[in-house]
Amino acid sequence: MLRSRSWLPVAFVAVAALQGGCAALSNPVADGIPVRRLPPEVFGQPRASLKQIDLTVLKQREPDPYRLDKGDVLAVVAEDLIAPANTPLPVRLPDATSPLAATGFPVPVNDDGTISIPRLPPLDVRGKSVTDVERLIQDTATGKRGGPELLKPTARIAVQLLQKRTYAVTVVREDVQPVPTQLVGGAVQGTNRRGNSFTIRLPAGENDVLRALNATGGPPGLDAKSEVTILRSKRLPGDPTGGLVRIPLRVDPAVPLAVREEDITLRDGDVMVIEARDTEVFYVAGVAGSRQISLPRDYDLDVVQALTLVGAPLVNGGFTQNAFIAQAVNTGLGSPSPVLVTILRQGRNGQQIPIRVDLNRALVDRRERINILPGDILVMQERPGDAIARYLTQTIRVNNAVQTFQGGAIIGNATSNNP
Repeated sequence: MLRSRSWLPVAFVAVAALQGGCAALSNPVADGIPVRRLPPEVFGQPRASLKQIDLTVLKQREPDPYRLDKGDVLAVVAEDLIAPANTPLPVRLPDATSPLAATGFPVPVNDDGTISIPRLPPLDVRGKSVTDVERLIQDTATGKRGGPELLKPTARIAVQLLQKRTYAVTVVREDVQPVPTQLVGGAVQGTNRRGNSFTIRLPAGENDVLRALNATGGPPGLDAKSEVTILRSKRLPGDPTGGLVRIPLRVDPAVPLAVREEDITLRDGDVMVIEARDTEVFYVAGVAGSRQISLPRDYDLDVVQALTLVGAPLVNGGFTQNAFIAQAVNTGLGSPSPVLVTILRQGRNGQQIPIRVDLNRALVDRRERINILPGDILVMQERPGDAIARYLTQTIRVNNAVQTFQGGAIIGNATSNNP
């Protein structure tokens, strides 16, 4: 009869724990999939496997020789065509707007790619070099192209590049970076702000992602995604991206980087965006407290490191580091440490995957220490058996204290009644 009732204390303890609302026994996500049984696609790609790309990939290869197009300005010397032979020639020295030096009268390249010189028909210079244009003017003015002979073959004709065409590009940065207050001839840095948006002008041959980053504060900061997004003002012929280009700045070295020169070349009206990484966070709940934590951008954070970061109770008898406490350990033998962690992770199809981690295993086996991904929710609780053990420990401790107090009171009363 006594043996048949040996289970009654255990049942009483379990009922008492449930009546008290024990979270360990009512944990709705405790029954997760053990880490060792997960398929590889659930783990995600380790951040440590990604390496910084060679930033010179983002730099445009400057054509040699320089090819002309609309917006360029030439310095032309052509005796008796633009001005009389004895007219003093304008001299342009390098300044903040242009590093070029040239001698001659300014002649801009028109929108249709031609230049206009008095007494000569419009000359198409688009795609030609400065040397080609000099020869074109000479051949046209001396009648070698079938027109009238306006100049002698010995006439002085010279062409130099006075100013390169520029491209207006809008840069939107959602990271904290110094804001340049002057973008031509050296940047003067101002104060830090968040959410900068400004327009810069990049000279032809330098209208690329690397120069745009350099002019606006450098590569993305740690609070931004390690990638660059380009929104094209005009869709290029044969562009499969539909006017949207994403260029990663950290990649797997084993995978070839598929970045073309046309991808990193910026044109008038293009918008380059550095996005913030505010969504790359994970959450903790349960006995670890409730909070939102940002994930590192360039290295991995496993489950043990994540719990250490938030001050969760690890191998310390269940004492949390997030509360104001007067002591760091329990008296007596203490309580069991919480070792059950459930990671709620979103799958590819939006389905939630509960992943069960046993901290006792994870602390001694690196394979159990799964990396944390953006959006993960870490729920830390005690195992049911540990919760019952803690309940018994606390109950026995309280009962012993009461009995000791009552025993002391009885002895005191007996002594006072029998002097």
